[in-house]
Amino acid sequence: MMNRRSFILTAAAPLAVPRIGRAQSNNLTEAIQRLSQLHSLQIRRGDEVIFAEAPRGPGLDRPANIKSCSKSIVALLLGAAIDRGEVPSVTATLADVAPGILPADATSGAADITMEDLVTLRAGLERTSGPNYGAWVNSRDWISDALTRPMVAEPGDRMLYSTGSTHILGAALAEATGQSLLMQARARIGDPLDIEIPAWTRDPQGYYLGGNEMALRPTAMLDIATMLRDGGEFNGTQVIPRSWIEASLQPRARSPWSGLSYGYGWFLSQSGYVLARGYGGQLIATHRESNLAVAITSNPTQPARSDGYFGDLMQLLDGPILNLA
Repeated sequence: MMNRRSFILTAAAPLAVPRIGRAQSNNLTEAIQRLSQLHSLQIRRGDEVIFAEAPRGPGLDRPANIKSCSKSIVALLLGAAIDRGEVPSVTATLADVAPGILPADATSGAADITMEDLVTLRAGLERTSGPNYGAWVNSRDWISDALTRPMVAEPGDRMLYSTGSTHILGAALAEATGQSLLMQARARIGDPLDIEIPAWTRDPQGYYLGGNEMALRPTAMLDIATMLRDGGEFNGTQVIPRSWIEASLQPRARSPWSGLSYGYGWFLSQSGYVLARGYGGQLIATHRESNLAVAITSNPTQPARSDGYFGDLMQLLDGPILNLA
């Protein structure tokens, strides 16, 4: 008996094999079969989906936890808010945009952190990610906890990968727009792309977690990658301002872990990829010069280190996938 996922894979196969050639398709299928963490891979070249397989996991039509790819979605929402005049500019400070979220005992200098500092993960505050993550999400007030952490770098200086920074940004956007992060995501990304964005984790004060735990169908991830590739446009609709997309893809920081450059919420590889990266190996990726959009989901419970599985995914992107251009 054919189950739902088998039907999806069978339906996708005719799209993949004729468009890229049976030999290329087989090579790519063999490559992803060797990656035991990988759940799904989709590739769109131009307007055509030329590869779509889900050898493991829940398939292509069920929401997957995109983990820290959420940070890149929040970055897009910042661009939308600036375009609407709800946030004055990327250089506006927390005191300008959302003074109400600043605790009375905020770390000195916290009020002067800019939206750019937050979206580039250069807020300067001690990280809430890594070994600090558990204590942070178990605190009574995630925003207060993040904003009362000591300054370990000058704001705007070096990249400190921290979900707390993106959560502060998401809360600031909620205050500035009068809409929850979920409402913004649905109205400003979900509706124009005709994709579902389910509700996700909220903090004790009710703010949606900015930077983790969002869920999207893999097919929706591919549409977001396509929109990014095409300068913020999708099916004739300008979803995110082109000027924001172009600004987002300028390197402004560098990850001390992977060595990748970082723009406004997106990683930038030397080979030309723009990447949203989530724990376990979740990827929303585009290679604009090659007209490719890529979505990858993986086991969200296993790590994907730069010198491990994530490195394997980069080899997949730079090798078999880029060869399809």
